Amino acid sequence: MLKVLVVDDEVLERKALTKIINGFSEDVIVIGEAPNGRLAIEMTLKDRPDIIFMDIKMPGIDGVQAVKEIKKIDSSIRFIMVSAFNTFEYAKLVMQQGVKEYILKPSRKQDILESLQRVSVEIREERKRINEEQSLRENLDRAVSIAGKEWVNTLLMNQVKDITFDEWSELLGVEITYGYMMLFSLQEVARSEHFINDKKTWYSWLKDALKLVVKKYELMVGPIIDTQVPVLFLCRKTTEKVHFKTNAINIIEDMNHLFQKESFHAELRVGVGLPYTHACEQYKSYHEAQSALQQLIKMPNQKFLFGNHERGSEISSSTNVLEVEKHLLGAVRQGDVNQVSVIFEQFVRQLSANQQKSPKMFSKSFDELFILVSRMLHDLGIGYEQTPTINQSEDLNIFYEKGKTYLLSVVHHVQDWRNNHAKGMLQKAKEFIEKNYAESINLELVAEYVELSPFYFSKLFKDRFGITFIDYLTEVRMNQAKMEMLDDGKSLKEICYSVGYKDPNYFSRVFKKHTGLSPSEFRKATVS
Repeated sequence: MLKVLVVDDEVLERKALTKIINGFSEDVIVIGEAPNGRLAIEMTLKDRPDIIFMDIKMPGIDGVQAVKEIKKIDSSIRFIMVSAFNTFEYAKLVMQQGVKEYILKPSRKQDILESLQRVSVEIREERKRINEEQSLRENLDRAVSIAGKEWVNTLLMNQVKDITFDEWSELLGVEITYGYMMLFSLQEVARSEHFINDKKTWYSWLKDALKLVVKKYELMVGPIIDTQVPVLFLCRKTTEKVHFKTNAINIIEDMNHLFQKESFHAELRVGVGLPYTHACEQYKSYHEAQSALQQLIKMPNQKFLFGNHERGSEISSSTNVLEVEKHLLGAVRQGDVNQVSVIFEQFVRQLSANQQKSPKMFSKSFDELFILVSRMLHDLGIGYEQTPTINQSEDLNIFYEKGKTYLLSVVHHVQDWRNNHAKGMLQKAKEFIEKNYAESINLELVAEYVELSPFYFSKLFKDRFGITFIDYLTEVRMNQAKMEMLDDGKSLKEICYSVGYKDPNYFSRVFKKHTGLSPSEFRKATVS
């Protein structure tokens, strides 16, 4: 509905204009009349019209002055100037304010309606453009959020080699020069009866609070495991690396300030890793943050702690160890018993070479490996909480036997899951798509429905069915559209909406790409 305000010092002119405008369209209505510029400004503040028919020559504040003041209130309001003074000077004054429409008194009905039609079309096209841009921004933000979450997850497992900060810079529209990890943890206050163990509530609060607090960085929030959330801070070129600690402390203090206003009955603890200039090095920053968070357990009065190279990168001090660990995790994920046995033995050999230099290193390396395995199982949707207890005083052979037994047990669970549960969940996902194709469904929604991370759901879906999620959804929608086109009582626009598309033009492009024919061509070929 477009709202119109009529401004003219002659009452008969106002009434005549109001009658003509109200008879123009059901979507256009006169919401008020004003006899002068001052009242027009007051009514604009109150009623926010979309279009104003403004007389130029009025006592007091004239039309030109009124336009200037109203433009300050809302620059999107369109004006149609009405005047008996057919002079270039008046026309020039209003044109300087961006006014394009100018009609003369006595005004012909046709001139009034043609002018109103042009302005109405302009407003609707502008609104459509704004809505489309907003929708695109929301979709892009959502896509970047999902992609960022999965990318952080792969960084933690040291799996990313081919994605660089330069590529993220291009996508985000800012130059990224370095990054670092923070690990946020919600820790229960001793003997609290009111501890909120609602992970979704805590996770949602954290993401919203980070958006409020962080201004100088781009954020990528990783998945929640238990009550820990890794956050990757991508630092812009304008943010100097030397000020990294100061900026990090400011963020943590602001987060704690917001946290105190909530009712979690818990403490917010933060481990901070060091900054690195390459994406592949964020694995080190994560381990530094993780190590710092573990140290905070012994420091009840400390809310945050920075990691350091000596403490945080014990496991990552050897490139060989990192590579072996990555291959080991891949073998576990594939459920390959033989490969797990062979690679784990290699992993232990690599670590044992450093045991005498750092007695604690071996047990901590095992602990961190088990955390990564636990995170991977969580992402796959496998409920397996058992992890071996590692004691630093135990013999090397006991370390080895405990670790091997645990990993082989995990592999058997992965095999069972792949052979039974995964197939069932993927079939469940297909049925969900086939039932809800007409709704606004996406990869993240369906992955959540079957309790898998979007990253693994997408990969498993393609492996199982030989088609991507989006291609399958499109195929289901196109097949349904083709069936509905056999009913010539349905318009193509109705069919577009009924199969899940909001834009008929986009639906038409997808349909033609899928079938080789436009919807109208397909209907003509099949119905005739």
